[in-house]
Amino acid sequence: MLEIREVSADSFVQLVQNLRGRSDGINAETERVAAAILEDVRLRGYEAVKEYSLKFDGVEPYELSKADLDRAADRCPKELCRALERAAENIMDYQKRLVPKSDIWEVPGGRVGRVVRPLDRVGLYVPGGQATYPSTALMTIIPAKAAGVGEVVVVTPPTKNLSAKVMAAVKIAGADRVIAVGGMPAIAALTFGAGFIPRVDKLAGPGNAYVATAKRLAFGKVDIDMVAGPSEIVVVADGRADPVHAAADMLSQAEHDPLACAVLLTDSMELAKAVDAELERQTAYLDRSEIIRASLAGYGAIVVCNSIQDACGLANEIAPEHVELMVENATEYLPLVRNAGAVFLGGSSPEPLGDYMAGPCHVLPTAGTARFFSPLSSESFVKAMSVIEYTESGLADVAEDIVRIAKAEGLNAHANSIEVRYK
Repeated sequence: MLEIREVSADSFVQLVQNLRGRSDGINAETERVAAAILEDVRLRGYEAVKEYSLKFDGVEPYELSKADLDRAADRCPKELCRALERAAENIMDYQKRLVPKSDIWEVPGGRVGRVVRPLDRVGLYVPGGQATYPSTALMTIIPAKAAGVGEVVVVTPPTKNLSAKVMAAVKIAGADRVIAVGGMPAIAALTFGAGFIPRVDKLAGPGNAYVATAKRLAFGKVDIDMVAGPSEIVVVADGRADPVHAAADMLSQAEHDPLACAVLLTDSMELAKAVDAELERQTAYLDRSEIIRASLAGYGAIVVCNSIQDACGLANEIAPEHVELMVENATEYLPLVRNAGAVFLGGSSPEPLGDYMAGPCHVLPTAGTARFFSPLSSESFVKAMSVIEYTESGLADVAEDIVRIAKAEGLNAHANSIEVRYK
């Protein structure tokens, strides 16, 4: 199904460039469209949002009431609700542990430190494209609630995404408001405020290329979590790994989108061949086989490396959303992984465990941005303020040095602010 490559510098550079350039062909057009919509909403407000929503989704934006959510949750299968509630408990426990704490400490002359405050209002995008995502509702709302955000506003397209399953997840997670509006109009409305849709301090949550581009253009007017792209997984596996499991985990990402990528890095040619055969066998019986075949044809790869250490090094170059270490003593190899959104250790930690149940957020950096972005978490929904408190004698002790530095920079008013206290 896939060409099995033996690693070389040239071939791997080409592979990495191909993976990072998955969206390059549409960036110029999406940016033009997104910029135009943002500017139109800035100027015309809700009327523009309404026009675009009718054009793209055929529905004017509207807000769901608590009764709407209750009715939807009542229609959700009870077994699914229980699974969502169990996942929600794990996510909340994990996210509460990550909330940064305020800290002020003594220094010569006074006290310094910082205080941490939750954001006042955030807008969370729950996508509704080729599938519905109750898990994304949990994974975005709960970190914000754990951080103590004042108002959590969920926007989601007024399409099949407004299902009982998604609305039940929204209710379980505890969103404060839910507005049926999607795509670029939703991002623009939350950026500037439009009618009953409020302006927020931060935008978070995954979406398609248009949503991601609109978020990027909105940055600076509001904060954003990251610019998310198509899903990706790198499986690092030794010869003892189960090829059935390795292939299944690769396919779990390939089914997302034709632009998704799935890569196997191994030190075993035998395993490489077995995984390739399993990819073909399992794809044949999966529902989204057409998407999977397009994904693997465009962005799938099997690479045989000289060692697992080398495979980890190549995984760092890709800097993918997900890395699975399907190797003996996986924890020993964790220090070698520097760039990844999430790392899964051992054969009993498949990627869907992280997507749905373990607790860490599944909104992760993609397209190489794990080199500098972190997963969405409760840390994403707070801000810190520095605190400085000196005594009169403490200030006097450093006054001359402050004046020297200020005058060296030609900022005499800064120096004067100190000097007037001692005249």
